[in-house]
Amino acid sequence: MTARADIRLRSGNQMVVEGALRAGCRFFSGYPITPASEIYREMTQRLQARGDVAVGAPDEISALCYCIGASQRGVKALTATSGPGWALMIEAFQYALMTETPLVVALVQRLGPSTGGATQSAQGDVLLAECAVSGGYTVPVFAPSTPGECFALTVQAFNWAEALRTPVVLLSDKDVAMTYEAVDLGALPDVPVWTRQSPPFAPVGGPRKVTLTGSAHNKDGWLRKNDPETLDVLRQLEAKVAARAAELALLTEDLDAGAGTVVVSYGVTARAAREAVRAARAAGRRVSFVGLQTLFPVPADALRAAVGGARRVVVAEENLGGLYRRVLAGALPGVELCGVNKLGGMIRPAEILEAL
Repeated sequence: MTARADIRLRSGNQMVVEGALRAGCRFFSGYPITPASEIYREMTQRLQARGDVAVGAPDEISALCYCIGASQRGVKALTATSGPGWALMIEAFQYALMTETPLVVALVQRLGPSTGGATQSAQGDVLLAECAVSGGYTVPVFAPSTPGECFALTVQAFNWAEALRTPVVLLSDKDVAMTYEAVDLGALPDVPVWTRQSPPFAPVGGPRKVTLTGSAHNKDGWLRKNDPETLDVLRQLEAKVAARAAELALLTEDLDAGAGTVVVSYGVTARAAREAVRAARAAGRRVSFVGLQTLFPVPADALRAAVGGARRVVVAEENLGGLYRRVLAGALPGVELCGVNKLGGMIRPAEILEAL
């Protein structure tokens, strides 16, 4: 029996909230910032209405620290911010990675740098999100392009945070986050929800002394620098993500096996890219499309399989100089990489079509 349609107008931000609630999130803390403030408002209303906890923080640093504390008490936790707020969160985010504390940060991109343009979309935080951690550790980063993907990838972000005991970034942009679209709430994907399988954090204030340190430490929590066990602990922070990189790789594909060109994109620009590919095919061109839902770990194997024998890859992204295109240079050796980039406005399908 087909589920009854439940069509509602929903924004990407609202569908992040739906995904967080579906995933079992019971704690939110944030500081208002455009274009992420709708997540703050909706999570506060929804969580408090059902007896869970939402805390308005005095600043972004405190917001993420509150989430870390909640997660270490065994509760799934979320915060939401944009570029300037993310810059403030980075030290606490590194602490979460070092202490293997699972949580999700919804990072809604806007025009930068600095306070930039609060109501102007952009895709300029790609490397800021991934390279926020000293030492080259991989931070899982998911990038939705539609309200439906906002829902599904939020659930996935919580799942992987729990499975890997790591902080995860959900990277959207102003136009995905704040645009209202018709969404069938009765047809949302049934993404399985994972629970925390590893042992809980030891209770603070219990019979044993508890150390949750951001400093380099051995397996007993003692601060060390260069001894082999401490270095093993540091290597494990990366190894656990690398070991499951293939499972983390999420793409949408519209492939033509004989295409000589593949258009790759993510976020709101992926929608323009998909439309450009349709137009190119209508004009007789053989072109493939790949929409990236996982940005990091770089889905290199999946991308190489999708590109196949194509000689040229066009990467469309709303930033200066092609941030993710730089990343793909190492993942797609021997392929001509071209970019369609724009600052201060969405890329139109016609602009991508021209590049083809």
